[in-house]
Amino acid sequence: MEAAAGAGEGEPEALSCFSYNQDCTSLAIGTKTGYRLFSLSSVEQLDQVHESNEIPDVYIVERLFSSSLVVVVSHAKPRQMNVYHFKKGTEICNYSYSSNILSIRLNRQRLIVCLEESIYIHNIKDMKLLKTVLDTPLNTKGLCALSINHSNSFLAYPGSTTVGEIALYDGNNLKDVCLIPAHDGPLAALAFNSTGSKLASASEKGTVIRVFSVPEGEKLYEFRRGMKRYVNISSLVFSMDSQFLCASSNTQTVHIFKLEHLTDSRPEEPPSWSGYMGKMFMAATNYLPSQVSGMMSQDRAFATVRLNFSGQRNICVLSTIQKLPRILVTTSDGYLYLYNLDPQDGGECVLIKTHRLLGLGKPEDNKENDLQLPVPQTYAATVARQSSVPSSSMMPGYSEDGGALRGEIIPEHEFATGPVCLDDENEFPPINLCCGNQTSKGKRS
Repeated sequence: MEAAAGAGEGEPEALSCFSYNQDCTSLAIGTKTGYRLFSLSSVEQLDQVHESNEIPDVYIVERLFSSSLVVVVSHAKPRQMNVYHFKKGTEICNYSYSSNILSIRLNRQRLIVCLEESIYIHNIKDMKLLKTVLDTPLNTKGLCALSINHSNSFLAYPGSTTVGEIALYDGNNLKDVCLIPAHDGPLAALAFNSTGSKLASASEKGTVIRVFSVPEGEKLYEFRRGMKRYVNISSLVFSMDSQFLCASSNTQTVHIFKLEHLTDSRPEEPPSWSGYMGKMFMAATNYLPSQVSGMMSQDRAFATVRLNFSGQRNICVLSTIQKLPRILVTTSDGYLYLYNLDPQDGGECVLIKTHRLLGLGKPEDNKENDLQLPVPQTYAATVARQSSVPSSSMMPGYSEDGGALRGEIIPEHEFATGPVCLDDENEFPPINLCCGNQTSKGKRS
């Protein structure tokens, strides 16, 4: 859930990167002068949690849930990862690698550093290097995904440079799981759901999105984003309850798909001419080529967001804010857009608020945040159904005890005697300021 965007000349305030934390409660942005963290607990106002100007030209910034741990990488030192405790204003550690860092992923047990041809897996509790996955297929964009549920820290990354093959890796037991043949063309986006039981993917063509079971790798859903060729998917993300999947691209439309099997829940229809023809049509697809029948059986978007721009780098998430489902879209020019989502009827989502992420301290700038409320009927329909959407504290895979589901046992090799506390003043008590160099001497996968 991150994006990098380069600022052109004369645009010093443009965002160099932006990312949501694992449970979509916080937004981090990087700029030429440093980085900032925001809380996403309210629609009407955007609270800045922290701002740092110590490191310029930040192009990666990742916060671990709502803790004080933040990981930063700068263009000044693109091979060095810096881990900070921002409340204390101290550096926990820093590590240097053999080539530029392309992406970083976190959960409460693992810290993943992705380079162009290797992946480093650290134990987040002491920052010890546990494994180096070497000679991975060339991954120039640093594409990878990590399950946020630390009890099954699955890692996914491209298994090929020519086709859309997904390599699935067990980050807890440090071993390969399987290869998933997901698409014909190279991968462009990967995302786990909150429990790590589902994995979504899109290729560089960007027209079809598929969802697979984890760890089996079986295809569960297939969605068609559109017929336009070679659309660049910029973000792919599940809702925390795994009911919806959201995809944004370089077009003006954000697509929200609903993960449901209609054949499992639809009641038996009474005999009718239309019902008879429908059954005949479905039967006929069994005799068509697989490419044709597959296209006919794909689902359309459950809901959409119509952006007032196109061609701009953006990332989106599905979040519950003030007990209502929202679509959040952050753009490279420094704006956060919030939309309402009707979880029952779907349709076009309504823009309810716009926040400017830069210059928030200036009253004249904040006037831009006051936009119109949605059409009353649409907003009322959403509010009336708020009880059908669980709050973040009730969603599977997220809890205050570290993200594990109730009743789950964390393996002994996780070096923990109890839940991990990453949001108080006792974070990482055994760690002294440290640094290290990571080269190709790590363990080969």
